[in-house]
Amino acid sequence: MNKPVSDLLKCRLALLASPAHRPLLSKGLRGIERETLRVNGDGSLNITAHPRALGSALTNPLITTDYSESLLEFITPAEPDIAIALEKLDAIHRFAYTELGEQMLWSQSMPCRLPSEAEIPIAWYGTSHIGMIKHVYRRGLALRYGKSMQCIAGIHYNYSLSEDLWKLLQAEEKTPGEAQDFQSESYVALIRNFHRYSWLLMYLFGASPALSTEFLRGRAHQLESMSADTLYLPYATSLRMSDLGYQNNAQDGLVPPYNSLLEYMSSLSRAVRQPYPPYEALGTQRDGEWIQINTSVLQIENEFYATIRPKRVIRSGERPVEALCSRGVQYIEVRCMDVDPFEPLGISLETSRFLDAFLLFCALQDSPLTNDAEGHENNENFALTVKQGRRPELALRRGGEKVSLQAWGLELLEKIAPVAALLDEQRGDTVHATSMHAQTEKLLHPEQTPSAHVLEAIRAEGGSFANFALKQSKLLADQFRARPPSTQEAEYFHHLTRTSLAEQDEMETSQIGDFDQFITDYRSRTSSQICCDK
Repeated sequence: MNKPVSDLLKCRLALLASPAHRPLLSKGLRGIERETLRVNGDGSLNITAHPRALGSALTNPLITTDYSESLLEFITPAEPDIAIALEKLDAIHRFAYTELGEQMLWSQSMPCRLPSEAEIPIAWYGTSHIGMIKHVYRRGLALRYGKSMQCIAGIHYNYSLSEDLWKLLQAEEKTPGEAQDFQSESYVALIRNFHRYSWLLMYLFGASPALSTEFLRGRAHQLESMSADTLYLPYATSLRMSDLGYQNNAQDGLVPPYNSLLEYMSSLSRAVRQPYPPYEALGTQRDGEWIQINTSVLQIENEFYATIRPKRVIRSGERPVEALCSRGVQYIEVRCMDVDPFEPLGISLETSRFLDAFLLFCALQDSPLTNDAEGHENNENFALTVKQGRRPELALRRGGEKVSLQAWGLELLEKIAPVAALLDEQRGDTVHATSMHAQTEKLLHPEQTPSAHVLEAIRAEGGSFANFALKQSKLLADQFRARPPSTQEAEYFHHLTRTSLAEQDEMETSQIGDFDQFITDYRSRTSSQICCDK
């Protein structure tokens, strides 16, 4: 029997359905960060420097690099409608293709054919202190986890609700305290619910059920061979999010299930200060050069591989937890979404509409405090779904009891439906309901999921992930090249390029002091001191 929609959710939906309050639903912000490798025409990694024509990776607000010089990251401005953000993401892609020559953007989360570890270039941000600390951080990642893992790409979905909406809920529910604290703890409650239900996103949108054999570089695994160059699991949804992808055993249990922002920040601040013997053995310098920021479990807070993070826009040189401590949570960043290889932008508008409904549900739904037992259960459900999500009759655990993935998924969609309906009512259309219907079909028919489509397409290419990925990358590249930016769009991006290069030059020529002292000062500003002061 389905559990009823919580009273809290009903009350909040009724409040926001009021014509006086419904417009608040359209005043939150959405943004996307899309990672993608630069590859050559044969599908191998392009290891040249970040194209100068794309501007400075340090200061261009729209086009940067992630781990490697070869791993581009496109960042949209935050917009009130995700459709606008996607239009801007499309423009970034079209402009990039005017400057990439024969290079292409890789259409997959799992990497292309990679060179040796030594040949994978670490991202370079120039000689300013800020640029150098970003580079040293990435040197540390290479030492700790290897470079190949850092070449995995994903979609990050940034989401916020209007601050006035949070103030309305606080006033209506007569919750005492500062508005900033209510908003921060409400986002933490959203995150607790996200951890309870994020396995559903992996089932619905996971798109990395296979990878190139050489990616594992001889590591032990339990994957099956589809062909000489491809490994997979027959019911997997997202190997990227499994223990074969973006994971790190040193971080196990690092941030236990948390019930407040302070608990989260305290866990991260401890990890930034906690020595880790294998990293201590490496040291921080080699031959007079910095090779990692410190020898703690984490160099900085962002090294923690979370599927979702509470975020606040940071100031230059500011640590992420400093920003959270002083100004509270501003938005959340969903980090578990695979690149959809069938979508030119890596994510569709239909998927984005569902994410909006799902995240609003997580925000408005009652979110009981959590504990280690529930945290373990959530992790197990997630791990099962990424490796076996389409297995017939797969059972997850809810409150210690078994429940089929399909039944629980359909129940969740039923609970999310009123949230989607309210969003459509505000917009005056049915786009969220349409997306909800598409997700229902995936639960009823697993062969309609992206992961199933990917395996089908790989089999059509002789069982070769590399052949499928190269063919798809070429197809999408041709589509972008056929739609170059308008004169106005091109001039806008060229202006950003010139401005960002000038900003980097100014940073490098005007800075004072020495880098050793800068990095020492940076390490000394531990978030524990800030949290204790709060």
